[in-house]
Amino acid sequence: QVQLVESGGGLVPPGGSLRLSCAASGSIARFHVIAWYRQAPGTQRELVASITSRGTINLVNYVDSVRGRFTISRDNAKNTVYLQMNSLKSEDTAVYYCNALKSGSHYWGQGTQVTVSS
Repeated sequence: QVQLVESGGGLVPPGGSLRLSCAASGSIARFHVIAWYRQAPGTQRELVASITSRGTINLVNYVDSVRGRFTISRDNAKNTVYLQMNSLKSEDTAVYYCNALKSGSHYWGQGTQVTVSS
C-alpha cells in the first residue's frame, strides 16, 4: 500500500516562503509522475507542479500562476518530493496535496494547509 505524508504547511505573511515535503512509504523511483495539487475553499483541486521521470532526466511543469516562484524537486534517496514556495501570495492559500502516479493508479496524501496572510 502506498502512503504519502505531506508536511511543512503553515501560516506565512505575503512575500514569505515555505517548503512542503511529501514523504512516501517505499521508493519514489517507482512512480512515473509525482505532483503537487492544491484546493482552496469552494474551488476545484488544481495541479500546481509535477515532476516526471524520463530515465535520468526529470521533467518539471508548473501552472502559470506559480511559475518562477515555486520549485518542485525529488530526492530518491530520501523517498521525498519537495515544493519550495517563494514570494507567496494570498491567492496561494489552499490545502496542498501530494499525488503519485504508478501503473495508472493515483495515490494521494492527506494534505497540508498553507495560509498566506498578514
